[in-house]
Amino acid sequence: MVEKNEELIVKIDAYGSEGEGIGRIDGYALFVKDAVIGDTVKVKVMKAKKNYAFARLMEIITPSKDRIEPPCTLARKCGGCQIQHIDYEKQLEFKHNKVKNCLEHIGGFKVVEQGTVETDVDAVDNVVVMEPVLGMEDAFYYRNKAQFPVGTDKDGKVITGFYAARTHNIIETTSCAIQAKENDEILQIVRDFLTEYKISTYDEESHKGLVRHILTRVGYKTKEIMVCLILNGKKLPHQEELIARLIKVPHMTSITINVNTKKTNVILGEECITLWGQSYITDYIKDVKFQISPLSFYQVNPVQTERLYSQALEYADLTGDEVVWDLYCGIGTISLFLAKSAKHVYGVEIVPQAIEDAKINATINDIDNATFLVGAAEEVVEDLYKKKEARADVVMVDPPRKGCAQSLLDTIVSMGPKKVVYVSCDPATLARDLKYLREKGYVTKTARAVDMFPNSMHVETVAVLCRAEGSSSK
Repeated sequence: MVEKNEELIVKIDAYGSEGEGIGRIDGYALFVKDAVIGDTVKVKVMKAKKNYAFARLMEIITPSKDRIEPPCTLARKCGGCQIQHIDYEKQLEFKHNKVKNCLEHIGGFKVVEQGTVETDVDAVDNVVVMEPVLGMEDAFYYRNKAQFPVGTDKDGKVITGFYAARTHNIIETTSCAIQAKENDEILQIVRDFLTEYKISTYDEESHKGLVRHILTRVGYKTKEIMVCLILNGKKLPHQEELIARLIKVPHMTSITINVNTKKTNVILGEECITLWGQSYITDYIKDVKFQISPLSFYQVNPVQTERLYSQALEYADLTGDEVVWDLYCGIGTISLFLAKSAKHVYGVEIVPQAIEDAKINATINDIDNATFLVGAAEEVVEDLYKKKEARADVVMVDPPRKGCAQSLLDTIVSMGPKKVVYVSCDPATLARDLKYLREKGYVTKTARAVDMFPNSMHVETVAVLCRAEGSSSK
C-alpha cells in the first residue's frame, strides 16, 4: 500500500469510468487524472485507500503515442473537457468499451462486435450485438448552447469563463474549443459593457451582485443567435446600450434576461423577460423545426443529435401503424420524428414548460398525431394503463442519468410493446435497466454508442429490445 504525498513512477495501462488513467504498483491501482494509456508518469498520491489511490500527475516521463497536445490551453484546468489530451479515435474506443464493459459486468450480457458474430444470436437471449461507435468528423466547436459564469478577479476586473473541475472558481476565458465560435465576440461585448457601466457581478458567498451568467444559443442550421443574461434582479441598468452593441452581431435574433434571485447553484430561474427581438430562436433537426427558449431543453450537439435520433428511428423500424409512447420526451424532439412514421405518438415529460414547447413544436410542423402529457413518466403511464387508456406497439425511453424507475419498467412490461428503444446518457443505469427487462421477457438485440460530447468522458447509447417469443403482457 502507498501513502499520502508519496511520489511514484507508474505506467498507465487502463482507463477508469471517468476517463482517468490507471496505473498499478504490485497490483495496487493508482487513478491519475489527465494520464493516457501508454504514458509513463511521475505522480503524487493525494488520497490512499486500502486497494487503490488517487494521484496527481506531476510529470510525463514518456508520453503515450495516443497523447496529443490539447487545442485548448485551459483543458487541464477547466472541468469541461476531461479527455481532450487523448487522440480522438482513442476517445471513441474508450467510450465504446465503457458501454461494452457496463453491459457485460453490470447487465450480465455477452457482448459481441458487429461483423464478428458466427452463431445465431437470436437463439441466445443474453447476447447483445454492438455496432461501431458513431463519432464526429470534427470534434470541436460543436456545442450550440453555452453558459458562462460571470465574476470579478482579485483586481476587480470583470471575468467570464468556466468553472474549474469540482469547484466554483472561474477559469477566465472568452473562448472555448467546443463551443460555438460566435461566443467569443458576444462575451467580449458583454464584458466591456459591464466594465464601462460598472455593473456588479454576482458573488455566491454574499448573494450580492447583479449579473450571474451569460447564456448563448446558436442555431446550427438557421444561424440564429440568442443571448440571455441571468440576473440576481429584474432590471439591467443601461440595457439599451448593451442591446445596441449586441444587435450588430450577425444573425442576432433574441436578447433576453432571466431572473434568478435565489441563493442556489441552479443557473436559470423561472422568469424570462425579452429585451429585444424574439423570445426564442428556431433551428432544425433534419426537417423538423423547433422553437428554443432560454429554458428549453434542446440537445447541445446538433450534428450528433441527428445521428442519434436517426439511429433510434432505425431501431424502432416503424411502418405507420404503430402506437408509440415516448417517455421523458422533453420538448418533443424524438416524438415529432416518430410521429412522421407512426400512427400516433404520446409524449410524457415532467416539466410543464417542456410540454408547452412540445405542443408548439408540433403545431409549427403541422403534426397532429402527437399528444403530449405533463407528469412523471412512471405515474402517468401507470395511471393510464390501469384505466385501459394506454397501449403501445413501441416504447421509446430517454431517461435522466439515474435511469428508469422500476415501477415504470414494470408498467412497460405490462403494456407488452413489441419493441423498446432505450436512449441512455449513462451506460451503468442502462445496463441495470436492460438486465431487469431481460428478466421480464425482453431481449436486448443491438446497442450503439454515440459520441454526443467529444473530448468529455460522457457517452450516449441507443439500444433496442424485443419481446421474447412466448412472452406476453401481464
